[in-house]
Amino acid sequence: MKKHLTTLISVAILFSACGGSRKAPESELSGTISISGAFALYPLAVKWAEEFREFHPHVRIDLSAGGAGKGMTDVLANVVDIGMVSRDVYPVEEQRGAVAFAVAKDAVVPTISTNNPALTDLLKKGLTRDAAYNLWISGETKTWGQVAGTSDRNPVHLYTRSDACGAGETWAQWLDKKQEDLGGTAVFGDPGLAQAVQRDRLGIGYNNLSYTYDEGTRLPNPGIIVLPIDVNGNGIIDDDERFYETKDCIIAAIAADKFPSPPARDLYLVTNGVPKDPTVVAFIKFILTEGQQYNVPIGFISLSEEKLQKGLVLLGN
Repeated sequence: MKKHLTTLISVAILFSACGGSRKAPESELSGTISISGAFALYPLAVKWAEEFREFHPHVRIDLSAGGAGKGMTDVLANVVDIGMVSRDVYPVEEQRGAVAFAVAKDAVVPTISTNNPALTDLLKKGLTRDAAYNLWISGETKTWGQVAGTSDRNPVHLYTRSDACGAGETWAQWLDKKQEDLGGTAVFGDPGLAQAVQRDRLGIGYNNLSYTYDEGTRLPNPGIIVLPIDVNGNGIIDDDERFYETKDCIIAAIAADKFPSPPARDLYLVTNGVPKDPTVVAFIKFILTEGQQYNVPIGFISLSEEKLQKGLVLLGN
């Protein structure tokens, strides 16, 4: 008995020394939480799930990314407990029972290859909203010279998303259109679209920040770079529009409202009705409170206390 007690004390001391102020695991919750949906929110949801299970090790969390449309479809069909949605929830979805909790903010950005022949001019000039419209909507812009204001006759290879997704819907919303109005070669998923642009020196697409920048280095992923948005439309990227060098720079710019919204947008967890399962409720409450500390390190923007409090009230806390 004495030996067993000594072992327990030793384990407690070791946990205290290594864990700092982290709480001891709480094991009263159990069961499985199923989540599907937006590629945009997936990296942050993985982190939230890992941290939540540190407190509740008997809870299993099944996560899959397949686009915001799949997340909404799955949750309304009761296939999953939570849908990840990277766009606003439509009124018709609310009528069917969708309840949305805003949990983070990020942005969709235009992406091009680092091997683009007009790269130097493009980074100086940037992309205006009108130029984006003439690429993805009207189709009037055909060459990189038209985009960069040069004589470059290389054709633009336009890419878009094939899956119903928040990124496509948000990008189209910036152009006052719907995702189905966007032209280009359709590619499935954020990773697929990023890879298409990386491999095509004449390609242009749009991606969520998590698939544009490396989480470790905070620099753009190899072979891909953000085409800066000319927010004021004056034909040049001014000093206060230069915030794409690192993930931290653009996150700060989005938080300071220097980047247009859309294509900046809130991200949501959606349930079918207000959740009653205590494990699901505890997970969402964790995300709206302690979980917010992981947003910025993972590459997202934390929400205002007002929005977070609105979610807690909706949750019944």
